[in-house]
Amino acid sequence: MKKGERLNQMLRFINQKQQFTLKDLMSEFQISKRTALRDITSLEDIGIPLYVEYGRYGGYRLVNSMTLPPISFTSQEVFALYFAMQVLQNFASTPFQISFRSIHEKFLEGVPADLRGQIENFRERVAFYPGEQTHECDYLEDLLLTAAQNNVIKIRYEAPKQMTIRWIQPIAIYAMKSWWYCQAYDLDKGAYRVFRCDRITALEIVNHEGAVDLKDVNLHNAQSLWQPTKQAVPFTCILTSEGVEIFNKEPYPSMEVVTENGIMYLKGTYEPAELHFMISYLAGFGKSIKIIDPVSLREQLKDYYLDVIDHL
Repeated sequence: MKKGERLNQMLRFINQKQQFTLKDLMSEFQISKRTALRDITSLEDIGIPLYVEYGRYGGYRLVNSMTLPPISFTSQEVFALYFAMQVLQNFASTPFQISFRSIHEKFLEGVPADLRGQIENFRERVAFYPGEQTHECDYLEDLLLTAAQNNVIKIRYEAPKQMTIRWIQPIAIYAMKSWWYCQAYDLDKGAYRVFRCDRITALEIVNHEGAVDLKDVNLHNAQSLWQPTKQAVPFTCILTSEGVEIFNKEPYPSMEVVTENGIMYLKGTYEPAELHFMISYLAGFGKSIKIIDPVSLREQLKDYYLDVIDHL
């Protein structure tokens, strides 16, 4: 990173923290102590009001908050933002109901003409094909907001051949293989669950005496809440390196890859009602997986393959 760009980012970092140490700057910007001291001197030279606090808990403090200039982007950052936005083209629904076309038009209006021309050229030379989402999700924005606010919601959930009313606390939403999913804590089951967002057909914020504090639970640590039921069936499979890659593309909280004596295993549990899903999921591994336990699961996967052969 060039010094000018680093100082610009450092200004925003300091204005947000108000109080900081040399170690903070060294860690945030991956610079040496000498470079951090030189940068502080440069900031003081342009009039940034800093003063030093000595002692064990000392450091630097910003005298007054600053009014910073508008954020500017480098050409590489402009291109990166544009390519990130292109992913939106494949979703029928997004939080806040924003369309790619609307963002695309506004974005191009705001960039310089020379960059606009380069972006138009890039459009014909790069594309993203994560799979097109065709199912509408009516409550993505509500799910995201209630997750951020730690609210309890009552939902109508319409799975195939079954409609249920559930009381849940959303944790996060994510997109995978063209579907939107909601990670949530199911208050009726007292357990972590994942819901397909397009199957939520009604939603209402409610008060619930069973609400739990999920403020520190997020997309990255929510799986720690997952627990199998007493009816869950344990399974073990041997994986090749290709099988590990397949699992990493579509992992589930009820499964994990472990290595024992140099052999890679896929271990976990599935609920009896999830058997059809498990067969279809494991079939996707092809020859990169071998089921060890339970034997019944292996036999059912064989029956699945024979049925496929019969339909060829």
